[in-house]
Amino acid sequence: MPMPRKALVSVDTTPSYHVVSRCVRRTFLFGVVDNKDFSHRRDAIVARLAELTQLFCIDIAAYAIMANHYHLVVRIQKQRALELSVSDVIARWSSLFSLPCLAKRFADNEAMFDVELDEAMRQIEIRRERLYDLSWFMRCLNEPIARIANLEDGCTGRFWEGRFKSQALLDERAELQAMAYVDLNPIRAQIADSLENSGFTSIQNRLDKSPSPMKPQLLPFAGDTHQSNNPEHIPYNIIEYIQLVDWTGRQIRAGKRGYIKDNIPPIFERLKMNTSAWLHNCQHLERDYHRVIGSSARLQEFCDKLRQQRVVGITAARLAFG
Repeated sequence: MPMPRKALVSVDTTPSYHVVSRCVRRTFLFGVVDNKDFSHRRDAIVARLAELTQLFCIDIAAYAIMANHYHLVVRIQKQRALELSVSDVIARWSSLFSLPCLAKRFADNEAMFDVELDEAMRQIEIRRERLYDLSWFMRCLNEPIARIANLEDGCTGRFWEGRFKSQALLDERAELQAMAYVDLNPIRAQIADSLENSGFTSIQNRLDKSPSPMKPQLLPFAGDTHQSNNPEHIPYNIIEYIQLVDWTGRQIRAGKRGYIKDNIPPIFERLKMNTSAWLHNCQHLERDYHRVIGSSARLQEFCDKLRQQRVVGITAARLAFG
């Protein structure tokens, strides 16, 4: 039985999530179907991501858009949303939807009674909350793509396969694991042979330094400072991350899942992760974990907080994260 989204996404517990959305019946509606090429729809998703990252207080750490589904690793920036001015909230939300009547009157500086002003502010605060709501972000991403595709196909009905799937990422190790898993999707699917040729992925975006308004703005790496607990960046060096993903991809492509001591990037030592478990996760992250990814202790804590009795993936978590 599906669980309500509020039982799966707890921003106060963790701001980071791995998200997957699939086309209905997993058909290749972003690839080639019956000799029709729909790959331009992937451009539409990238462009929409670029737009939404400017409006929502949700950062994209990684993405991969495949032929019949896409992956995101997101970090929800609740504090950033709370610090937005009222005018910023109005401007951002107005770029996506019409404002309610009283909020629109407030935005237009019309004279209002106190009770009307209170209601207008309540409406605006609801929109502020939606600017860091993952469900609203996914709605604003998926609905326009579905409308465009249905118009092209001359049909109606579902384009996406029900709700999006989300997995909570409980610490920076789980976040990095999910990012590598996502960035290696085209290589695992054998539709790319290198990171720079992995089209419609965040790793290609990070490697391509040419500026473009059509490219989603990604959550930056911290560089050499390695500051922890800063929500505005990933606490590692981007060169180390690229080396990590490249090394991981070479092991998977060659079928080598053993412990290769000479080639292990220094980042593994700081992550305190077993390399065999890391490689296994980069192939089976969705299969071995259900809704939560992280150390067994954090996973148990997360499930206890949300009153979930069954902890799926705790064995894999013990092996990978300790």
